[in-house]
Amino acid sequence: MSDPAIDIDRPQRPAPASPPGAPPEVGARGRGPWLVSAATTVTLLLLAGRYGYHRDELYFLLAGRHLDWGYVDQGPLVPALARLLDTIAPGNLVVLRTPSALLAGGAVLVVAAIARELGGGRGAQTFAAVLAALSGIVLASGHLLSTTTVDLLVWLAAVWCAVRLLRTGDSRWALGIGLALGVGMLSKLLPALLAVGLIAGVLIAGPRRLLRDRWVLAAAGVAVLLAAPTLIWQATHGFPQLGVAASISDGDSSYSGRVDAFILQFVIISPYAVPIWIAGLVALLRRPEWRAYRAVGWAWLVVVGIVLIAGGKGYYDAPLLLVLTAAGVLVTVAWASRGSIRLRRGLLVLGVVPFLLPNIVLLLPVLPAERLPGFVVDVNYDAGETIGWPAFADSLAVVHGGLSPEERSRAVILTGNYGEAGAVARYGPARGLPRAYSGHNSMVDFGRPPADADVVIAVGWERPDPLNAWFETCTLAGRVDQRVEVENDENGGPIHVCRGLRRPWAQIWDTEVRHTG
Repeated sequence: MSDPAIDIDRPQRPAPASPPGAPPEVGARGRGPWLVSAATTVTLLLLAGRYGYHRDELYFLLAGRHLDWGYVDQGPLVPALARLLDTIAPGNLVVLRTPSALLAGGAVLVVAAIARELGGGRGAQTFAAVLAALSGIVLASGHLLSTTTVDLLVWLAAVWCAVRLLRTGDSRWALGIGLALGVGMLSKLLPALLAVGLIAGVLIAGPRRLLRDRWVLAAAGVAVLLAAPTLIWQATHGFPQLGVAASISDGDSSYSGRVDAFILQFVIISPYAVPIWIAGLVALLRRPEWRAYRAVGWAWLVVVGIVLIAGGKGYYDAPLLLVLTAAGVLVTVAWASRGSIRLRRGLLVLGVVPFLLPNIVLLLPVLPAERLPGFVVDVNYDAGETIGWPAFADSLAVVHGGLSPEERSRAVILTGNYGEAGAVARYGPARGLPRAYSGHNSMVDFGRPPADADVVIAVGWERPDPLNAWFETCTLAGRVDQRVEVENDENGGPIHVCRGLRRPWAQIWDTEVRHTG
């Protein structure tokens, strides 16, 4: 006998049309989503200590040493969290990544809750939870300490409040939207993009009266008030996040550019879920009984349109794709409960192995790092950026050890990106390495080399052209050897030793060394 918490034998119906003034019905609660959520968090925690730090995590740890209300590329939330966790358990990857595992589990629950708000029964809620748990965005972001994991739960929580508001007509739920967006903007300003999408959706599909509702206006005030510290920081520093966004638009970042962003729409949840979320989008826009929720469907169309036109990262709208998936689950379960029931359900089950389970292998560190197939890094760029950092520091130590004692006394390390600088900060002291500096994003504001530092170990530049503009001589002194066959941005890269500053650091640091992306 099947478990009633995951039973899809009973036909699932969308929320029926209700009499004026009466909220649509919601599905019965089940324990299935809670079990799926717990399994997601436990799995992520069990794998959290494999491989090593991600480049961004090393950066967050450095930013946490320079706490501020804002940074060039983010708000204060994640760096502050990184500092707290590293203070509690220094060097412990599992502790550092625990919040992300919990946030990922929470995201699974919220996706199921959205399915319930739309009228999904226990089986539909559990199916939605499974699709969320095995989605690329949940697994990838839940494995690492990341601003993306915060964004994921923030967007989903805000949309859940929006769906509940639209279902009940109780505009006090707008305060939940404002709270979620305000907290989210302390991580990154991306939740403002969701706000634009929801406002545009209401303008297009209604109910437009919400735009002048006192609770909605109060919610906007809550969001601005909570985000005020980082907004003020951005304003007083010339909104540097706009410069980062421009670099991303030019393709100067992972998962960015219009082509990559378009392709990612079809894999970021999973190929299996594509027909499901498309069915959800169509249903949200066309089903008469879901007319109240049309603004949500339009919100995704507006947001993904902005991402594609602006050349943003393709996962920016992924939380809304999970919302569409939750809606599509109701359509799918209803489809599987009529006609050739065994055939239709068999197709759903057969699709899990080739289209859903591979996400675990591609996005989580289940394979040995020393034998990681190249196709894994081709699909999941971030996997390569979690391998080989101690060996990276060893490579720099070999070059540093080859300098004369007099040169070592005044040598510094200059890195091309913040992850390399973070790796030196994490692993360098035990190897006797000097401090690393970088002009990448907020690293440039964490300090420049001393005026007398005219011997530089430079890493992160494939070609020495920029270095030759800053130094009199630059010679190839070695290459990064991470002692594994992995295709990432560091392995095999050149290490130069540069001598003789052409101009003082104070003249070139902010104008030439500084770069974003």
